[in-house]
Amino acid sequence: MTLPLPEAFLDSLANTAGFDKDNFLAVHQQSENRTSIRYNPQKLDLYKGDLPNEKIPWSPYGYYLSERPSFTHDPLFHAGLYYVQEAGSQFIWEALSQIIDRHTEAKVLDLCAAPGGKTTLLAAYFQKGIIVANEVIKSRTNILMENITKWGSENVVITNNDPSHFSRIPDFFDVALIDAPCSGSGLFRKDNNAISEWSEENVLLCSRRQQRILADMYPSIKEDGLIIYSTCSYSPQEDEDNLDWLMQNFQLENIPLQIQPEWGITAIESREHKAIGYKFYPDKVRSEGFFIAVFRKMGGASAGSFSANNFTFANKDELSEIRNWTTPENKTFIKENNYFLAIDEKWLNAIGVLQKNLYLRKAGITIGEIKNKGLVPAHDLAISTIFNRNINKINLDKAQSLQYLKRKDFEIDNIPKGWCLAAFEDLNLGWIKILPNRLNNYYPTEWRILKD
Repeated sequence: MTLPLPEAFLDSLANTAGFDKDNFLAVHQQSENRTSIRYNPQKLDLYKGDLPNEKIPWSPYGYYLSERPSFTHDPLFHAGLYYVQEAGSQFIWEALSQIIDRHTEAKVLDLCAAPGGKTTLLAAYFQKGIIVANEVIKSRTNILMENITKWGSENVVITNNDPSHFSRIPDFFDVALIDAPCSGSGLFRKDNNAISEWSEENVLLCSRRQQRILADMYPSIKEDGLIIYSTCSYSPQEDEDNLDWLMQNFQLENIPLQIQPEWGITAIESREHKAIGYKFYPDKVRSEGFFIAVFRKMGGASAGSFSANNFTFANKDELSEIRNWTTPENKTFIKENNYFLAIDEKWLNAIGVLQKNLYLRKAGITIGEIKNKGLVPAHDLAISTIFNRNINKINLDKAQSLQYLKRKDFEIDNIPKGWCLAAFEDLNLGWIKILPNRLNNYYPTEWRILKD
């Protein structure tokens, strides 16, 4: 049952465009299921099953579910076929489609990236771009890395840096998404902790933190680069007031978006500079709370040329082995701590600049390690989109797949000896190795399903 909403919170929204107190309170007492997912376009072509019936109107790969399943026990979730994401957050795709061509070879920053929902959206949208997914809190980079690895895109670099560190690479990014840490009022319907922890003091603290984050990342954006600011808060101090703060302190042009009346999204205007943003109220939109606004940077310098670090590249014999396992079109294979990474060759210089100035946790797809008897393949490769389609594969049933994902023993018959892809409904889950008297399960121990 949802806790009563704080009176101070309701009073703070009294004069906010689109706020209807009675309907807002009513929807917070409902238990309506609003589960939504977004499919992975790079893996959807392998999937032959049925899709849900109800599409999210502003997200071409987004769907509402009629009920919330156990995602933990769905092998397709672990295979990276889809990501569980609020419908409101998926509006970022629509915003991007109105302001930048998805085939642009853009350098894109997701500054506050964990757990990875928006990063996977950016990676799917900018398939010819490179996405830098940053997380400040070191412990949260683990779930970010897991979700990005399962998504399987090769165009993501994961960093673990304070936003201020990005000033080291001025005029670098074409697009920056700042989904800033906030007071969380947009999550009130599903999180009682968000209600009990809300306070006017915390809203003010969050607003100041958001401003610091925005100021820190601003130098890294190119002239004419795009800044997308979003929160899961309804509070004007974190939304409209920060639009005014941005317009007051930086050379920015606010970019209005086109929204359809039937979507139920509320356009709001900041008080001083009349900057336009968009609020998602759960009594008007089938989503939890969300806010988004878009800007174009008017000042700054044109980005200069970049030079890569001294990478160690795979030699001729190593390349010959790697190509047995991959589809290497336009890929460069570099060696890092005995492991080989696949990186799109056009982004080598950019990754060199990032490596020189930031702390990188992951870049591209880890292929594996070459030992005396050949490649020991990495889990990354199995659930990426660049694995060689000629590798032996076995489709497990659901019971076998769950045993595999729990890293438990299971039986399969008539499989050739050696490395083999374990799959569910043709979507890869990871590696198994068939030995004369047993089967070795190579699913990552730290990701295994723990609950029955």
